[in-house]
Amino acid sequence: MKLYIIRHAQSTNNALANQMDRVNDPSLTDLGRQQSQILAEHLATGVDPEYVIGVSEEDTEADSRQGYKIDHLYCSAMYRSLLTAQAIGQMLGLTPEVWLDIHEHGGIFLDHGSEKGVVGYPGKTRSEILAEFPTYKLPPTITEEGWWNPALGKEDWPACHGRAIRVYRTLRERAATRENIAIVTHGGFMDALMKAIISHLPSSTIFYHHYNTAITRIDFRPDGGADIRYINRFDHLPAALIS
Repeated sequence: MKLYIIRHAQSTNNALANQMDRVNDPSLTDLGRQQSQILAEHLATGVDPEYVIGVSEEDTEADSRQGYKIDHLYCSAMYRSLLTAQAIGQMLGLTPEVWLDIHEHGGIFLDHGSEKGVVGYPGKTRSEILAEFPTYKLPPTITEEGWWNPALGKEDWPACHGRAIRVYRTLRERAATRENIAIVTHGGFMDALMKAIISHLPSSTIFYHHYNTAITRIDFRPDGGADIRYINRFDHLPAALIS
């Protein structure tokens, strides 16, 4: 199974000069919308830089077809991920499926400073998501009360790494398939997921950084191993759109 881990396009929070102006569930900037469209076109018609289709060094038959041949597309319930997946799904003819566990570290929250401190928010409700993304597949845990428990406030890093391990184990169950799976997720969670995949102990000392719409490819082998094909590839973007 081939896994493409993709960071969402630039959000309004990503582009802020003053981080005190953050919102709890940001949209995409105009630049981000351009990034998502270019990413979608690349996944549909571009060439995967690592196009070997075998699962061993001896199996080197080249796949000359255009596009990444994504079979399944997942995104988080965060607005920036929903929007990025929308462009991909439209271009590839795929229906995005929301996977709650691939949301960004922290969940839906804002740090209001010394007076109010960290406040949790519920995220988009089921009706709000389906009003804008009517074809998306949603889990039953997204309700009219949203999907994030405001009482949790901000998720801590140990909980984020625990989620990443759960996601990795779920993906490992599909290792023997010939599926190409893409997940549209977030920078902090991508770091945690990479550490789960390669058995790297959670640590803030090393961080696996990804630019907006950057792609990392991991090939899962039926024998339990994994091949790291590439990390943080963003050469589909022109220089003016890298963020």
